[in-house]
Amino acid sequence: MKISEQYKHDFEPELLKEFEQKAKHLSVKANDTILNIGQTIRVMPIIISGIVKISRVDEMGRELLLYYVNPNESCAMTFTCCMQHQPSEVKAVAEEDVEFLAIPISVMDEWMIKYPSWVHFVMKTILTRFNELLKTIDHIAFQKLDERLIHYLREKSKVTGSKLINLSHEQIANELATSRVVISRLLKKLENEKKILLYRNQIKLLREL
Repeated sequence: MKISEQYKHDFEPELLKEFEQKAKHLSVKANDTILNIGQTIRVMPIIISGIVKISRVDEMGRELLLYYVNPNESCAMTFTCCMQHQPSEVKAVAEEDVEFLAIPISVMDEWMIKYPSWVHFVMKTILTRFNELLKTIDHIAFQKLDERLIHYLREKSKVTGSKLINLSHEQIANELATSRVVISRLLKKLENEKKILLYRNQIKLLREL
């Protein structure tokens, strides 16, 4: 589908023409790193298909999942870094094969003045991600780890559209900023409660979860 067709209800025709002229249509494979912390941001992505995971990484290499970017969405952290001409504060990894529009940061200020639909898209993106970050903070501050794990599994299932989650215990531990031993123990407890089934590097969610 042409970009002008996919986004004809979201942006002005003139802006869609600029998309066609100035944006690049790029693709990456599942598990590819799209952006690293500290990397210079030269384009702002709009996801066409696939899912991108946004996370923070500390000096020890431990990751904390912040949110997912779905089709027709973008990353608020990328917006803010672009506007301030700062390096990336987050890591972006393709959860599955991803196609996206790469918008040059050189046109963003101009589009903010010329196109109300672009302003709306940017502000909606920032508000949506801000609310998701508040939820992440709430989960960390006010929920026990077992509750955070259940929420994580539900969200992962919702994002991927599958009850079968293809992740190792180590990967889940990294995204929840805890240890593999703790996650393995909690997952085993959920299996004993007949809420999940555990396989090698796979977890199947049952209706009871």
